[in-house]
Amino acid sequence: MEENVGMERNADVSRRSILRTSALVGAGIGAAQFLGASPASALGGTTDVKLDKAIRAIVKGRTIKVGFTPPVLSENFTQIENAAWRKMAEFEKRFGVKWVWERQAPVGDFNAVQGTLGIVQSWISRRFDAIAVCTGANFATVQDLYKTANSKGLKVFQFNQPAELYPESQLETVSNIGYDNRWQSGYLAGTYLAQALGGKGKILQIWGPSGSDWTRGRKIGFDKALKENPGIKVVGEADGGYVRDKGFTAAQDLLTKYPDVNAIYGENEEMALGASQAIDAAGLKHWNGKTGILTIGADGLVSGFKAIAAGKLTATVDIGGIDQGQNLIEAIFSTVALGQTVTQIINNPTQVVDKTNYQWHQAYAEWALATTRKYGK
Repeated sequence: MEENVGMERNADVSRRSILRTSALVGAGIGAAQFLGASPASALGGTTDVKLDKAIRAIVKGRTIKVGFTPPVLSENFTQIENAAWRKMAEFEKRFGVKWVWERQAPVGDFNAVQGTLGIVQSWISRRFDAIAVCTGANFATVQDLYKTANSKGLKVFQFNQPAELYPESQLETVSNIGYDNRWQSGYLAGTYLAQALGGKGKILQIWGPSGSDWTRGRKIGFDKALKENPGIKVVGEADGGYVRDKGFTAAQDLLTKYPDVNAIYGENEEMALGASQAIDAAGLKHWNGKTGILTIGADGLVSGFKAIAAGKLTATVDIGGIDQGQNLIEAIFSTVALGQTVTQIINNPTQVVDKTNYQWHQAYAEWALATTRKYGK
């Protein structure tokens, strides 16, 4: 079944890794809880020392130059970047690798794709070792650019990108680190919402920009959940631009027309948090488990977890941003420094987060953000 592909790949990437440490020390959480059993989960003592020494002999203190470009500078991408820094610092200490890290994002919103193309072209001309990209740019356009990078010996990785919408044979990337937006985000959110409402209710939807691949993927999954729960009716939808202020405005306008709705789905967490603010501004009640307006988004932000704790956001889908940052660096190091091959699609675990389980998700994100080793600019 198509829905199971991502989880099968999760197991595959766990088995191939020789680099993962036995625990996420700062969070007190075993790595195996996120990526399944791994040969590296048993590392420790003299075995760990032997392995690190052997890898150091291969690395020889080399420097890896990495370009990191998200579509915008936001809380979600800050969390991913800090998680990457955590892994970079670990590998620097264990294996002697040095890092040059440069972050650039286009000026504007998620549609400012020309800026991304220029950033990537600059890194190609400057001969970076690896480029990590998340962009709303046209699929064919960026694949052509990646092909140029490949021809010059650069390795391109995508993160948090809906690669599942395109044939793997058309991907010009070494690997795509993320999750399946259809079944690991949209479907989860729609199913949670429907179950919480008892399979019946009126809802609003706040989507990203028209034509966005993230929107397309998540809508496939959410629509499947709606089909399975025909008592849930969409009465209004709007574009929230993936940002909080536009999400607020979109939800405010919709709530003026439909104040008696039971739930609001924000395709990402920023828009869901904007919808939460609109509920307050309208003097309406948040969901208390039985009545009020349920709100759900998707990202896994510390601000979102705090809103859940405060009763201002019902739930969100944690899309595994911390794991994305960690696994991005693992994939870069494995291919650039060790010459290994990694799977082209690396899907991380995701989960619906609400008041029953937000604490450990928040602790994991805060652990990543607390890294004392910062790189680049």
